[in-house]
Amino acid sequence: MKLLRDTWLMFVRYFLIFIGNPAWVIIGVIQPVLYLLLFAPLLKSLVHIPGFPPGGAYNVFVPGLLIQLGLFGASGVGFGLIDELRSGVIERFRVTPVSRLALLLGRAGRDLLTLLIQSLILLLLAIPFGLKPTLVGVVVMLGLVALIGLGMSSLAYAAALALKDENSYAPLVFTLSLPLLLLSGVLLPLQLAPQWLQDIGKINPLSYAVTAARDVFNGNGGSPDVWKGLAIMAALAIVGVAIGARRFSRAIA
Repeated sequence: MKLLRDTWLMFVRYFLIFIGNPAWVIIGVIQPVLYLLLFAPLLKSLVHIPGFPPGGAYNVFVPGLLIQLGLFGASGVGFGLIDELRSGVIERFRVTPVSRLALLLGRAGRDLLTLLIQSLILLLLAIPFGLKPTLVGVVVMLGLVALIGLGMSSLAYAAALALKDENSYAPLVFTLSLPLLLLSGVLLPLQLAPQWLQDIGKINPLSYAVTAARDVFNGNGGSPDVWKGLAIMAALAIVGVAIGARRFSRAIA
């Protein structure tokens, strides 16, 4: 009960900060929208190539784009935490009885809300371009984004608490995010890649989320790949929260 109360209090705190500057929602959507406008049309000429997933260019690309939004949106949250470390906000939590796990979950809850709002905006913007979402597809897609956001934001906070400096945090985030993005099949389906690249991609957990997202958007909600993607993202979220909670406990001991 105390954990839930403390998590709610922390969520409200960061939610109020969020609504005080809602422009970040729009800023976070700008990059995916640019991909939607400037990159997705290039895929229309590839839909008939053997190996290209069924469903049309936008039903293939937009689900991957939402996974990318979850990855990049969550991996950048550590910058705000580093600013709080520098300004002494985290230090002041040492003298409070608030649960250390709640410090993580409250912030992560704000991050998930931001990602879900951005995902819905992107989905609505993609419909006029040719996206044909299903209700089940949207629900599962939002679930995948939420799990990715929870896992990645928790890991991002852990990294921020360990590094304590933007000059170290930024290169780490961008260096790790790029191979995760390229080896997930977000931009181009991995089915079009050479076999050795497909084999490497199987190590990337996000590739299973992309496959699951594309399946549900094409009416294959009962596919084993969907359940596999959800299970792997849930495992990632659990591991991320465990690591993040441990770092918060050490930082505010």
